[in-house]
Amino acid sequence: MEPVRIVAGRAVPLNRSDVDTDQIIPSEWLKRIERTGFGAGLFAEWRDDPGFVLNDPDHAGATILVAGPNFGTGSSREHAVWALVDYGFGAVVSPRFGDIFRSNSTRSGLVPAEVSDEDGRAILEAVSADPSLEIVVDVERRLVEAPAVGISVRFRLDDDARDRLLRGLDDIDVTAEHASDIDAYEVQRPRWLPSVTP
Repeated sequence: MEPVRIVAGRAVPLNRSDVDTDQIIPSEWLKRIERTGFGAGLFAEWRDDPGFVLNDPDHAGATILVAGPNFGTGSSREHAVWALVDYGFGAVVSPRFGDIFRSNSTRSGLVPAEVSDEDGRAILEAVSADPSLEIVVDVERRLVEAPAVGISVRFRLDDDARDRLLRGLDDIDVTAEHASDIDAYEVQRPRWLPSVTP
């Protein structure tokens, strides 16, 4: 995973609350065995509607999704995060996230920028009014900013998740940081216990 310090660019305003992981990536897309290719299925059922915001050419190439409250609720499928990342999003701004979705996001390099209800509404309205508006999600400072309209708000992100994003660490990288402790344990471990090494 690459380190994530700043995600900057235009944003897509998804003015919907309680968006669950099945709406983000419908279950028929879960048959793939790779982590790639899920972007084509992102919000697949909603994209059948020509008026859906992702079908608006004004939002093509946006790197930030601004959603209503309770984004990523429902099942624990990591595919929802993979679909957002594969589509090109580097951050999602919302007043609330599903706990598992938030955890899956930081493990895949997607920034879940959790803002207050009031700040979330202000950002959503600003992006809806001006699709060319530049948004900056700064992981180090934990800020969402839209300088052109005077928005600068803090977002919630725990220290561990922030550190993982800034350093580009996935679960394997975090485990590998403890390799010497694991090796020391294995040296002392009784030989009669099962082992992964011959």
